[in-house]
Amino acid sequence: MSTEVRVPTLGESVTEATVATWFKKPGDTVAADEMLCELETDKVTVEVPSPAAGTLGEIVAAEGETVGVDALLATIEEAGASPAPKKKEDKPAEKPAQQPQSNEGKMTDVMVPSLGESVTEATVSTWFKKVGDTVAADEMLCELETDKVSVEVPSPAAGVLKEIVAEEGTTVDASAKLAVIAEGESGGASASAPAKEEAKSEAPAASGKGGKDVEDAPSAKKLMAEKGIDPASVQGSGKDGRIMKEDVAKAENAPKQASVNVASTPSQAPRGPVNADDASREERVKMTRLRATIAKRLKDSQNTAAMLTTYNEVDMSGVMNLRNEYKDLFNKKHGVKLGFMSFFVKACCHALKEVPEVNAEIDGNEVVYKNYVHMGVAVGTPNGLVVPVVRDADQMSFASIEKTIAEMGTRARDGKLSMAEMQGGSFTISNGGVYGSLMSSPILNPPQSGILGMHKIQERPMVENGQIVIKPMMYLALSYDHRIVDGKGAVTFLVRVKEALEDPRRLLMDL
Repeated sequence: MSTEVRVPTLGESVTEATVATWFKKPGDTVAADEMLCELETDKVTVEVPSPAAGTLGEIVAAEGETVGVDALLATIEEAGASPAPKKKEDKPAEKPAQQPQSNEGKMTDVMVPSLGESVTEATVSTWFKKVGDTVAADEMLCELETDKVSVEVPSPAAGVLKEIVAEEGTTVDASAKLAVIAEGESGGASASAPAKEEAKSEAPAASGKGGKDVEDAPSAKKLMAEKGIDPASVQGSGKDGRIMKEDVAKAENAPKQASVNVASTPSQAPRGPVNADDASREERVKMTRLRATIAKRLKDSQNTAAMLTTYNEVDMSGVMNLRNEYKDLFNKKHGVKLGFMSFFVKACCHALKEVPEVNAEIDGNEVVYKNYVHMGVAVGTPNGLVVPVVRDADQMSFASIEKTIAEMGTRARDGKLSMAEMQGGSFTISNGGVYGSLMSSPILNPPQSGILGMHKIQERPMVENGQIVIKPMMYLALSYDHRIVDGKGAVTFLVRVKEALEDPRRLLMDL
């Protein structure tokens, strides 16, 4: 019986990959979950494990071929009655080396836990234990960082940490092995293990696994060697500047343009000379994956969208008076404080119905209009800005909105949000006023086409009916993608938000 080896899920919006390296050849014996080959996409490298034990049959997709998701890569001839004895014959050769470990208890692999939808890799940020330490079941072993969240990895069993496969700083995929636990052992039984395991843990790093995010892609190296291209002249688009096959092709097709771009890009410019006294007082800290992703997405947003910002100001008297009148009763009935965010969310949902292009996004040559409002609410955390999404906010009550925002805000600051809770937003609200910002221009959260910036409420003299009166005023800023949102639509949206906030009764009457 044969089993098909197919291309696994490559991540959101990734439709194809290139076969970089086959680790096995037809006729080789393979174990279940043993790595067969490595695929490369635009950004990541994906290892393909064997779905069953047996013999590698036909390789359908050779190295260098481009394949789509779920495409057939190879076949595995599963081990039947006849291959079984052969397996047993192969084992004795390995037994002597493994015999000393037979009395050390069962070995349990520590694998990367579920990282969330469309997340294919993470970086090992911190190990809380070292080789030889005794660990309890469910005790935290290490912490992983993805683009948005931190994930703690618990021990699957009680015993001794025998081997750390992925050291700190290593990028691992969603199905990778992190470490090995020897069940039932105590720390004393493995006193001599650290030196032995240290050598083991160095081996994967030396073979390129630990430096996966630093070394260039194998197909890129091969192509550069064939074309005689200097790696220093190629700008890598992969993780930590890793050169991918596509980068080499770009450098070959437009070498002059590439050199101009590299020289003119501020981020590539060398740092100016630093006084020796100042250098001794400086500290270099590697950017976290979250901070690096925030930086990249914000810059990509500026480079991609035709971003423009329009401003208005709103008299907050109506909202503040209504809030002061009902906040105690609201808290008593719903068990949550009545804040300003629910008014802004409601006002935006109301305005988005009239100006749907602000709630839309561009997909290729098409505009995707959304008949729902998934409201992103920007939250500042110690690690950076994250945007949890309040789904179907247009169908929620004031109380439901306040409860959801309060609960998500708390979990965001604790680093407990899941990836699913930060995806799928159609519009975003960012409140810089909590930090004292009087006016700013928020940057779009791609692929969204609009983001509203709230600011500090400040009393200012305003003219009303020919008289100067003091009013609590707030500046509002709407940044939008001018490719699909015209100035008229942007101004109309902002005016509708202003009208709803200055007279909240309009929200009840859908005016």
